[in-house]
Amino acid sequence: RDVLSPIDGGAIGRVVEADADAARAAMTAAARGFPQWAATPVEERAQIIERAADLLETRRGVLIALLQSEAGKTLDDALAEVREAADLCRYYANEARRICAPAALPGPTGESNILRRSGRGVFVCISPWNFPLAIFIGQVAAALVTGNAVVAKPAEQTPLVAALAIGLLREAGAPNDALQLAPGDGAVGTALVADARTAGVVFTGSVEVAQRINRALAERDGPIAPLIAETGGINAMIVDSTALIEQVVDDVLTSAFRSAGQRCSALRLLCLQEEIAPACIEALIGATRELRVGDPRDIGAHVGPVIDAEAKAKLDAYIAGQAAAGRLLYASDAPAMGTFVAPHILRLDHVADLREEIFGPVLHVATWRAGGFARLLADIAASGYGLTVGLHTRIERRVRDVSEAAPAGNIYVNRNMIGAVVGSHPFGGFGLSGTGPKAGGPDYLRRFLRETTLTINTASSGGDAGLLSLDE
Repeated sequence: RDVLSPIDGGAIGRVVEADADAARAAMTAAARGFPQWAATPVEERAQIIERAADLLETRRGVLIALLQSEAGKTLDDALAEVREAADLCRYYANEARRICAPAALPGPTGESNILRRSGRGVFVCISPWNFPLAIFIGQVAAALVTGNAVVAKPAEQTPLVAALAIGLLREAGAPNDALQLAPGDGAVGTALVADARTAGVVFTGSVEVAQRINRALAERDGPIAPLIAETGGINAMIVDSTALIEQVVDDVLTSAFRSAGQRCSALRLLCLQEEIAPACIEALIGATRELRVGDPRDIGAHVGPVIDAEAKAKLDAYIAGQAAAGRLLYASDAPAMGTFVAPHILRLDHVADLREEIFGPVLHVATWRAGGFARLLADIAASGYGLTVGLHTRIERRVRDVSEAAPAGNIYVNRNMIGAVVGSHPFGGFGLSGTGPKAGGPDYLRRFLRETTLTINTASSGGDAGLLSLDE
């Protein structure tokens, strides 16, 4: 079928999608390639992933162009994604060297203990369209460098970026059989998850699909397979009366409308203290009015299209319903072509009125009263999501209160809420926002590994008996 650009609906390539038989064939090939890949020394695996990072940077022009045409990325977003993909490869390569090396463990006198970590088998990597390069290659690189084989199922909307990424990994030295690409719809993912040879699943996407994957894994006979899931969130930013309004507006624009609001970490709910709400909303509307919505290949565009016609229709229907209810504070204009949705700002009466993640350039604003900070935190946590939370304040105690309440996996103070940096801001949440461990962090690779402890009694009543080699 044709792959269509969200910019103008034009065909930019073609994809042959897998079916259930092709999914099984991919699993067969990956399972066949697993033993040899697992036996490859970790240093060699790490060097392959690092070469892939070098290739990502060498080919960044092609990647940026494809990210723009297939995923609707603006130039700055596309460039940042290539950088993140390379960062993930290098970070995971170094972490694998550290984690996968045999480790000596203390034991009683006369006892030797060694901890070894190795790959689990075939990992199914199911990635989203909003970061079709960084999340895709991050999942695959993490599984490969830890000695697992991979069957990668990219989002239906972005198979071309995925195919290019697989090609770069293979060019870097990843084995053809242990690294399989299975483009297709949800039925392909379902077949892969249900396969008895699946040793683990890493997934980024909606909470509904994550829950279906979780149930499918639980219903299988055989070994219990881990699920590493990162979903979304009703991400809130709290602003009190001590905040600097100009800084707040700048960080809100970036957090809510960059990437057309199509980030898991994007700001969905702005909570303004009543005393500053009118001035802050006025400044925010004025700044939003200056954003340019249009072709992301235009260097002056701030907001590109949403990913496809289905996403646009869902957002348009939601906005229309909110406008009919009298909640519209501001609406920008969007081009008629393609799948553009302009930034919108909506008013809520209560924080709890936002019950689902609205994945697009739609910002909800609610107010809170002085003295109600603790209740506000509780209301935010009550959503069940726990991905990102922002706080703008000059009160140190409020920073401590939020950090101690830990309402999210990532808390951002006096800055924007997006753009987590590999190794510095490990990214991920809990509750309805994911399982952990956090991507781009020191614990992520451990979930891809199985552990074996080797214990040898080196003492005997007659002294050190030693161990004989095979030749002896």
